[in-house]
Amino acid sequence: MNKIKTLNHANTLNKPIDRRRFLSGSLVTGAALGASSMMSTNLMAMPAKKGGTLRVGFTQGATSDSTDPATFNNDFMFTYAYGVFNNLTEIAPDGSLVPELALRWDATPDAKTWLFELRQGVSFHNGKELAATDVIASINHHRGEQSKSSAKPLLADITSIRALGKYMIEIQLAGGNADFPFIFSQYNLVIHPAKGDGIDFTSMNGTGAYKVKQFEPGVRAHYQRNENYWKEDRAHLDEIEIILISDPAARLNALTTGEVDLIDRPDLKTLHLLKRRKGLRVEQTTGTKHYTLPMLSDVAPYKDNNVRQALKYAIDRQEMVDKILKGYGTVGNDHPIAPSMQFFNNELKQREYDADKSRFYLKKAGLQKLDIQLNLAESAWGNDTVNGGVLFSETSAKAGINIEVVREPNDGYWSNVWLKKPFCASYWGGRPTADWMFTTAYADGVSWNESRWSHEKFNQLLVAARSELNQERRREMYFDMQQLVHDEGSTIIPMFGNYVLAMNDKVQHGQTASNWNLDGLRFMERWWIS
Repeated sequence: MNKIKTLNHANTLNKPIDRRRFLSGSLVTGAALGASSMMSTNLMAMPAKKGGTLRVGFTQGATSDSTDPATFNNDFMFTYAYGVFNNLTEIAPDGSLVPELALRWDATPDAKTWLFELRQGVSFHNGKELAATDVIASINHHRGEQSKSSAKPLLADITSIRALGKYMIEIQLAGGNADFPFIFSQYNLVIHPAKGDGIDFTSMNGTGAYKVKQFEPGVRAHYQRNENYWKEDRAHLDEIEIILISDPAARLNALTTGEVDLIDRPDLKTLHLLKRRKGLRVEQTTGTKHYTLPMLSDVAPYKDNNVRQALKYAIDRQEMVDKILKGYGTVGNDHPIAPSMQFFNNELKQREYDADKSRFYLKKAGLQKLDIQLNLAESAWGNDTVNGGVLFSETSAKAGINIEVVREPNDGYWSNVWLKKPFCASYWGGRPTADWMFTTAYADGVSWNESRWSHEKFNQLLVAARSELNQERRREMYFDMQQLVHDEGSTIIPMFGNYVLAMNDKVQHGQTASNWNLDGLRFMERWWIS
């Protein structure tokens, strides 16, 4: 049984790869987001208890959801990925990067060539042993001209990938990428078994902690423990049931009546009442989640940056935090890098509500007033999205901007509205590195560039910073990118929200990760019932 070991943080970029030394196991590699240099998976403050069933009420999911990992775009599918499958790497609760299916990795000094050694003895649920061919097929599934995967831009620099034996792969990049191993912790880069020229994603056969017992997209999922799971200190629960309950009131009622043990995105307006109930508790985690209002920059009137600036000054961010998030968050500054992240630009002036400035930019665009639609659904922000749109319409009206708030159905919002309507609402869980966040959602032409923003200087900086190994120069580049997105970007980011959960006292866990909701979306294998 292969268990994750405690790993010493090592600088892998200061020497050429010595394959003999690599294979001998004398080099073990991890990476950290902050100052943490050592990581053990035994993070639990109290002994975990085996057994029991955890029932969860979820906000997001759609009947159109597919088990094709290239299509994953909501929490229902993200937890399916992390619960049934494994990645090469994992973001640990302390924010460090630790091995998962990759036992160790190393790179050449220019960060262009990477070796990943795989764990031996890991099996898929059907008994097939994990091999390099499965990893290569899983990565290639997101590459190529026909791919629509959100992971495609993260893998765009790969020029070749090959197996060096059954348990090792070599990846060549067109340019250096100091953060490259972080990419493989992405939810849709979970490893599937190879099949023919691709992967088998229909049988739901992974190496992860849980097997699929029942799976109805947009309705419910039922999982049971993989008794042969290779991580001996994970997968504590016998079974997990996830039920889609998009209505906040119904979700809260399911928790208070005992239908479920845990709900995500509880209605923040009623949390003060929930806290009074015996046997229930509320938890929050500060992280990288942020709420966005993307404007399609290739569609009028949003082609004009003056219009975009007018809208950015027409929103009262603090009012949104106070009334929509009920204080469970902080104001945003129209760029996606959180204060907790490396390379956060702390020199950037905070944009504040200013109706006069908004009118000024409107006039620069040649307009006296502006009439637009904002399409949104409650599920876009999880709670109070429509009220958030109404608040925006009230403050923007003082600047001569009339916003018609159009309420869309929750089901199908992410496939029918997001990326399609000129002005809508969205949210991001954030990413562990600035490069990852910018590459996924702001690089020119990527599938999840939700505003279709294209900026030549920004894209040049993004490529240059990715391969820059001098940390001070990288810092300057990421500071400049945040300034460009703030000044010229086509996305309003009014607020960063804390991850808020409500649960009964039976639900237990150790230290929680802040890179995503629900312990980095890995609650299925990390949490337990007391």
